[in-house]
Amino acid sequence: MKRILMLIVCVLALNFTISGASASEVTVRDDLGKYFTGFTGTFVMYDPAADHYVIYNEAQSQKRLSPCSTFKIYNSLIGLETGVLDQEDVFTLIKWNGKKYDFPYWNHDHTLASATKESVVWYFQELASRIGQERMQKYLNKIDYGNKDISGGLTTFWLRSSLKISALEQVNLLNKLYANQLPFSATTQAIVEKNITLSDNNGIKLMGKTGSGLENGKWTLGWFVGCIENQGHRYIVATNIEPLDGGKKETKQQLKKDYETTVSSLDGANGGKAREITKQIAKELNLL
Repeated sequence: MKRILMLIVCVLALNFTISGASASEVTVRDDLGKYFTGFTGTFVMYDPAADHYVIYNEAQSQKRLSPCSTFKIYNSLIGLETGVLDQEDVFTLIKWNGKKYDFPYWNHDHTLASATKESVVWYFQELASRIGQERMQKYLNKIDYGNKDISGGLTTFWLRSSLKISALEQVNLLNKLYANQLPFSATTQAIVEKNITLSDNNGIKLMGKTGSGLENGKWTLGWFVGCIENQGHRYIVATNIEPLDGGKKETKQQLKKDYETTVSSLDGANGGKAREITKQIAKELNLL
């Protein structure tokens, strides 16, 4: 009897952790591990209409990690909502300061749209500076973003620093965003949604943002978070990966190549690989 009671408590606790209520259905898919060969990782999909989660690697799905460039979604939303950025993209231009980066696409002026597409770190660092610490903290508190910790520095807190968030939290936060439950206007949300749209064909739209963590010349963290809309039905997804072997060391030349394609190299634990894994799983689940 004690074992049965403990099992019931554990199941209820898992559902509460995932959704804040015990009503959500959760399907654990251990078989999806075939897509994570060479990595420790997780995949989370939430179907709001059915209140149903599909999860690979429950433990990893609740592990808080640096969001890396996936935070650009919220940096953009806050910048637009506070009026730091204009709603017209042409007026979101920030001049390049002339500093030479190893990634050629960073070495010129950018608007919000182009900086999102090319994952231009300096642009979003300048944006965070213009938002300021007080407003940034206020919004992270309002939307309950992960651990809400920006103590790592206003221009670096999301880059393998103090800010942490789990895959489950990424999914639940994006679900609130798409359900208009966060303090951002419809216009602000529409602009950011357009900027993170990767494809829109035959009634299927893929939206999302990669994030890549680099330490000591090695890819050590990859993210993809976003939304798939299939014939009007919405699915929220998040994938993260970490290397089993400590990460593959990358040469400077390879790093340039990767960033020229928005970190699309499939070698190492980076955002390009996390995006590819997400798309493979989405196809198996008939979402793409």
